[in-house]
Amino acid sequence: MPRLTISVERLPILGKFVIARGAKSEAVVVVATVEDGAFRGRGESVPYARYGETVESVLSQIASVHAQIEAGADRSLLQSLLPPGAARNALDCALWDFDAKRSGVAAYVLAGVAPPVPVTTAFTISAGSPPEMAAAAARAQARPLLKIKLMGEGDSARLAAVRDAAPNAALIVDANEAWTAADLERNFEACAKAGVGLIEQPLPAGEDSPLAKIQHIVPVCADESVHDRQGLEALRERYDAINIKLDKTGGLTEALALMKLAESLGFGLMIGCMVASSLSMAPALLLTGQARFVDLDGPLLLAHDRPGGLVYTGSTVHPPARELWG
Repeated sequence: MPRLTISVERLPILGKFVIARGAKSEAVVVVATVEDGAFRGRGESVPYARYGETVESVLSQIASVHAQIEAGADRSLLQSLLPPGAARNALDCALWDFDAKRSGVAAYVLAGVAPPVPVTTAFTISAGSPPEMAAAAARAQARPLLKIKLMGEGDSARLAAVRDAAPNAALIVDANEAWTAADLERNFEACAKAGVGLIEQPLPAGEDSPLAKIQHIVPVCADESVHDRQGLEALRERYDAINIKLDKTGGLTEALALMKLAESLGFGLMIGCMVASSLSMAPALLLTGQARFVDLDGPLLLAHDRPGGLVYTGSTVHPPARELWG
């Protein structure tokens, strides 16, 4: 029978990561390891305060199913043992990796998806003053796709400053719920003027009904408003796309099901991440084949990735080596 061990790791961020809800200088991740002496599978997750998670709560959730995992609970059973979130993500991805290594069959084959190929990831520009963001955009202007974190008041100036500093980069923006219904038309127009290709989560989850009443002159993507398949169909009038993150879905198992349902409902796909190491990004790469946008730049935002991490060539992220995951 497998043995389950859990660790907490603190990964320093290169500089500072700033969004509308605040700033942080390190990523705190929970790593689950499932092994039987011959084979080892790992999964990494990020407890996220916005969703009511702490490191302690995630560890407690994992502890509640520790015995079942060591008794041989599989990925299917895990879906009923824990809700969507970081705890289930760490365990689910560890089980995918363990099953792939034990069977000798690559995770993408087990998942029934195409083999992952190199893809272009967005590179995040943290929120700040227009001059600060312009300076960051200028340093990253050679990257083909920039993701701009916005804050609400003054976002038009931030956008204009970034566009001037990076005239040739494609832009997507993430308001992290910072806009209001009264801001929408003005901010949509500023995004259109700057040539933005996607607006991510402009309004707070649960307060996003105004999105059904305004023309989407730029496509709008749900992030905080969608975690798993539950309630997805009700968002069709509000959003054009959804951002699938494994820490929200609770792992690759639900993410694959969410992706299939989203495509059937006509949503575009974005594959995103929290700030974390390559071990968090690797399973998400299995989802990128049908995505319009990929945002898996977590390791690029760290001072140091974990050993044996993904290879990034500029903004191109390459599939994981078997030793890392899958």
